[in-house]
Amino acid sequence: MSLVKEERALMNVVELTCPGCGERLTLDMKICPSCHGPVTITSFGSLSSMSPIELNKYASAYRRALSEHPDDQRLNFSAAMCYLKLGVYEKAMPAFEKAIEDNFDDAEAYFYAAVCLFHGKKAFLQPRPVIDRALEYLSAAAMIEPKGIYYYFSAYIKYDYFARKGYLTSPDFRELLALAHEAGVSESDAALLFELLHTERPDCL
Repeated sequence: MSLVKEERALMNVVELTCPGCGERLTLDMKICPSCHGPVTITSFGSLSSMSPIELNKYASAYRRALSEHPDDQRLNFSAAMCYLKLGVYEKAMPAFEKAIEDNFDDAEAYFYAAVCLFHGKKAFLQPRPVIDRALEYLSAAAMIEPKGIYYYFSAYIKYDYFARKGYLTSPDFRELLALAHEAGVSESDAALLFELLHTERPDCL
């Protein structure tokens, strides 16, 4: 190992190749200085303008970096987000689970993992173990950071799976919807959720 690499290893600096232009970057950088693309993915908005080809390039870059740094939460989360956007749920889910394992305090990882569990299908069509697991993830996210969208997603599940099937549950979807509004859920948050889920928004929400 070269002296430079030894120093980087001691400082726990993680490197990767920019998927956009091929420049060598480190994960402590937010934007590539050459092509101005994101170095890691921190939100779904970072992916909104990317084509499937670009998303696959980013996912491949993160996968290569993960071969040397398998426990890096930023890499696992970034790869998972690319796979989620592509609809490759069987690859996204393990990456989200690893990101959660690497950082139990990342509320967003729990939220997106709950989205991923649904595989682009309505809550109504999910088996009960998937519903229970999604609600557990959303409860964990809300305990870390009580954001309105976490309560709102839970409200959707409680409506579409429980209320529509006539199951009693507590709190019910109306109580969770009230919590979501108290916590400041926005119209754009709600629209993004149903974009992620690939399902129509119920009129009652």
